[in-house]
Amino acid sequence: MRGLKLYVRSRQVPAALGAATASTVIAWLLATVFGGQGEVGRTVLVLTVLLLVSVVTTTLGGPDDTLDRTAARPWASLRMSHLAGALTCVLMLLLVTLLTGTRFGPVGCVFRDAAGLLGLTALGAAAVGTAQSWLLPLGWTLGAVVFPGMGTVGETLTWQTQASDSRPAAMVAALLATAGTAAYVSRGPRHRTSPEPV
Repeated sequence: MRGLKLYVRSRQVPAALGAATASTVIAWLLATVFGGQGEVGRTVLVLTVLLLVSVVTTTLGGPDDTLDRTAARPWASLRMSHLAGALTCVLMLLLVTLLTGTRFGPVGCVFRDAAGLLGLTALGAAAVGTAQSWLLPLGWTLGAVVFPGMGTVGETLTWQTQASDSRPAAMVAALLATAGTAAYVSRGPRHRTSPEPV
Protein backbone atom coordinates (compact mmCIF):
# COMPACT_ATOMS: atom_id res chain seq x y z
CA MET A 1 0.00 0.00 0.00
CA ARG A 2 2.86 2.35 0.80
CA GLY A 3 4.36 1.75 -2.66
CA LEU A 4 1.06 2.57 -4.32
CA LYS A 5 0.74 5.75 -2.28
CA LEU A 6 4.22 6.84 -3.31
CA TYR A 7 3.44 6.03 -6.95
CA VAL A 8 0.27 8.14 -6.85
CA ARG A 9 2.03 11.06 -5.18
CA SER A 10 5.00 10.94 -7.56
CA ARG A 11 2.58 11.19 -10.48
CA GLN A 12 0.78 14.19 -8.91
CA VAL A 13 -2.50 12.28 -9.12
CA PRO A 14 -4.27 14.20 -6.30
CA ALA A 15 -3.51 17.54 -7.96
CA ALA A 16 -4.65 16.23 -11.35
CA LEU A 17 -7.90 14.90 -9.86
CA GLY A 18 -8.58 18.25 -8.26
CA ALA A 19 -7.85 20.09 -11.51
CA ALA A 20 -10.02 17.69 -13.52
CA THR A 21 -12.92 18.09 -11.09
CA ALA A 22 -12.62 21.87 -11.13
CA SER A 23 -12.44 21.88 -14.94
CA THR A 24 -15.58 19.75 -15.18
CA VAL A 25 -17.50 22.00 -12.79
CA ILE A 26 -16.46 25.13 -14.71
CA ALA A 27 -17.35 23.57 -18.07
CA TRP A 28 -20.70 22.44 -16.69
CA LEU A 29 -21.46 25.89 -15.27
CA LEU A 30 -20.56 27.60 -18.55
CA ALA A 31 -22.66 25.11 -20.52
CA THR A 32 -25.58 25.68 -18.15
CA VAL A 33 -25.36 29.47 -18.35
CA PHE A 34 -24.82 29.77 -22.10
CA GLY A 35 -26.41 26.58 -23.43
CA GLY A 36 -29.34 25.94 -21.14
CA GLN A 37 -30.83 22.56 -20.34
CA GLY A 38 -30.31 19.29 -22.19
CA GLU A 39 -27.25 17.68 -23.75
CA VAL A 40 -24.39 19.98 -24.65
CA GLY A 41 -23.37 20.33 -28.28
CA ARG A 42 -20.78 18.03 -29.78
CA THR A 43 -18.18 20.80 -29.92
CA VAL A 44 -18.55 21.58 -26.22
CA LEU A 45 -18.47 17.88 -25.38
CA VAL A 46 -15.31 17.04 -27.31
CA LEU A 47 -13.47 20.14 -26.08
CA THR A 48 -14.36 19.27 -22.49
CA VAL A 49 -13.18 15.69 -22.96
CA LEU A 50 -9.96 17.03 -24.49
CA LEU A 51 -9.45 19.33 -21.52
CA LEU A 52 -9.89 16.50 -19.01
CA VAL A 53 -7.61 14.16 -20.96
CA SER A 54 -4.96 16.90 -21.06
CA VAL A 55 -5.21 17.28 -17.30
CA VAL A 56 -4.77 13.57 -16.57
CA THR A 57 -1.93 13.39 -19.09
CA THR A 58 0.32 15.11 -16.54
CA THR A 59 0.17 11.92 -14.46
CA LEU A 60 1.55 9.62 -17.18
CA GLY A 61 5.17 10.36 -16.31
CA GLY A 62 7.09 10.59 -13.06
CA PRO A 63 9.92 12.85 -11.96
CA ASP A 64 12.61 10.19 -12.48
CA ASP A 65 12.90 8.42 -15.84
CA THR A 66 15.45 5.95 -14.52
CA LEU A 67 13.14 4.87 -11.70
CA ASP A 68 10.35 4.31 -14.21
CA ARG A 69 12.45 1.71 -15.94
CA THR A 70 13.81 -0.24 -13.00
CA ALA A 71 12.91 -3.91 -12.89
CA ALA A 72 11.93 -3.64 -9.23
CA ARG A 73 8.32 -2.78 -10.04
CA PRO A 74 5.69 -4.43 -12.27
CA TRP A 75 5.52 -1.41 -14.58
CA ALA A 76 3.30 -3.00 -17.22
CA SER A 77 0.47 -3.71 -14.78
CA LEU A 78 0.93 -0.33 -13.08
CA ARG A 79 0.75 1.50 -16.40
CA MET A 80 -2.32 -0.48 -17.49
CA SER A 81 -4.05 0.28 -14.20
CA HIS A 82 -3.02 3.91 -14.48
CA LEU A 83 -4.61 4.30 -17.92
CA ALA A 84 -7.74 2.47 -16.79
CA GLY A 85 -7.97 4.76 -13.75
CA ALA A 86 -7.46 7.88 -15.88
CA LEU A 87 -10.20 6.79 -18.29
CA THR A 88 -12.54 5.99 -15.40
CA CYS A 89 -11.89 9.39 -13.86
CA VAL A 90 -12.74 11.25 -17.08
CA LEU A 91 -15.85 9.14 -17.66
CA MET A 92 -17.17 9.48 -14.11
CA LEU A 93 -16.70 13.25 -14.03
CA LEU A 94 -18.65 13.70 -17.26
CA LEU A 95 -21.29 11.01 -16.77
CA VAL A 96 -22.29 12.31 -13.34
CA THR A 97 -23.74 15.30 -15.20
CA LEU A 98 -26.38 12.96 -16.64
CA LEU A 99 -28.12 13.42 -13.29
CA THR A 100 -28.44 17.16 -13.93
CA GLY A 101 -30.33 19.34 -16.36
CA THR A 102 -27.21 20.11 -18.42
CA ARG A 103 -25.66 16.86 -19.54
CA PHE A 104 -22.40 15.83 -21.18
CA GLY A 105 -23.61 13.10 -23.46
CA PRO A 106 -24.57 10.91 -25.16
CA VAL A 107 -22.72 8.20 -23.26
CA GLY A 108 -21.40 6.60 -26.45
CA CYS A 109 -19.70 9.82 -27.53
CA VAL A 110 -18.24 10.41 -24.08
CA PHE A 111 -16.74 6.93 -23.94
CA ARG A 112 -15.48 6.96 -27.54
CA ASP A 113 -13.86 10.40 -27.30
CA ALA A 114 -12.33 9.79 -23.88
CA ALA A 115 -10.88 6.40 -24.86
CA GLY A 116 -9.61 7.59 -28.23
CA LEU A 117 -8.06 10.83 -27.00
CA LEU A 118 -6.49 9.16 -23.97
CA GLY A 119 -5.07 6.45 -26.24
CA LEU A 120 -3.68 9.09 -28.60
CA THR A 121 -2.14 10.92 -25.66
CA ALA A 122 -0.62 7.71 -24.27
CA LEU A 123 0.82 7.01 -27.71
CA GLY A 124 2.30 10.51 -27.70
CA ALA A 125 3.76 9.98 -24.23
CA ALA A 126 5.53 6.83 -25.41
CA ALA A 127 6.74 8.49 -28.63
CA VAL A 128 7.68 12.06 -27.65
CA GLY A 129 7.33 12.25 -23.88
CA THR A 130 4.63 13.34 -21.46
CA ALA A 131 5.23 17.08 -21.77
CA GLN A 132 4.45 17.13 -25.52
CA SER A 133 1.98 14.23 -25.65
CA TRP A 134 -1.09 16.49 -25.62
CA LEU A 135 -0.11 18.45 -28.75
CA LEU A 136 -1.37 15.95 -31.35
CA PRO A 137 -4.74 15.40 -29.62
CA LEU A 138 -5.14 19.18 -29.34
CA GLY A 139 -4.31 19.88 -32.98
CA TRP A 140 -6.38 16.98 -34.34
CA THR A 141 -9.40 17.86 -32.21
CA LEU A 142 -9.33 21.57 -33.05
CA GLY A 143 -9.06 20.64 -36.72
CA ALA A 144 -12.07 18.33 -36.39
CA VAL A 145 -14.07 21.07 -34.68
CA VAL A 146 -13.23 23.72 -37.29
CA PHE A 147 -13.54 21.46 -40.35
CA PRO A 148 -16.36 18.96 -39.70
CA GLY A 149 -16.20 15.99 -42.03
CA MET A 150 -18.88 14.02 -43.84
CA GLY A 151 -18.81 10.66 -45.57
CA THR A 152 -16.58 7.77 -44.56
CA VAL A 153 -13.31 9.65 -44.99
CA GLY A 154 -14.65 12.76 -43.28
CA GLU A 155 -16.02 10.76 -40.35
CA THR A 156 -12.68 8.99 -40.03
CA LEU A 157 -10.65 12.20 -39.99
CA THR A 158 -13.04 14.02 -37.64
CA TRP A 159 -13.97 11.06 -35.47
CA GLN A 160 -14.12 13.13 -32.26
CA THR A 161 -17.08 15.21 -33.42
CA GLN A 162 -19.17 12.49 -35.03
CA ALA A 163 -22.45 11.07 -33.79
CA SER A 164 -22.32 8.13 -31.40
CA ASP A 165 -23.49 5.68 -34.10
CA SER A 166 -20.65 6.49 -36.53
CA ARG A 167 -18.77 3.27 -37.30
CA PRO A 168 -15.67 4.96 -38.80
CA ALA A 169 -15.38 7.19 -35.72
CA ALA A 170 -15.71 4.22 -33.37
CA MET A 171 -13.08 2.27 -35.31
CA VAL A 172 -10.55 5.12 -35.22
CA ALA A 173 -11.12 5.66 -31.48
CA ALA A 174 -10.73 1.92 -30.79
CA LEU A 175 -7.54 1.78 -32.86
CA LEU A 176 -6.04 4.78 -31.06
CA ALA A 177 -7.03 3.44 -27.64
CA THR A 178 -5.50 0.04 -28.40
CA ALA A 179 -2.30 1.38 -29.96
CA GLY A 180 -1.80 3.97 -27.25
CA THR A 181 -2.36 1.48 -24.46
CA ALA A 182 0.00 -1.06 -26.01
CA ALA A 183 2.76 1.51 -26.56
CA TYR A 184 2.49 3.11 -23.14
CA VAL A 185 2.17 -0.16 -21.21
CA SER A 186 5.14 -1.76 -22.97
CA ARG A 187 7.48 1.26 -23.11
CA GLY A 188 6.22 3.85 -20.67
CA PRO A 189 6.81 7.56 -21.29
CA ARG A 190 9.75 8.43 -23.50
CA HIS A 191 13.00 9.08 -21.66
CA ARG A 192 13.69 12.80 -21.41
CA THR A 193 16.88 13.97 -23.05
CA SER A 194 16.71 17.31 -21.24
CA PRO A 195 14.82 18.55 -18.19
CA GLU A 196 11.12 19.06 -18.90
CA PRO A 197 8.19 19.78 -16.61
CA VAL A 198 6.16 16.83 -15.36
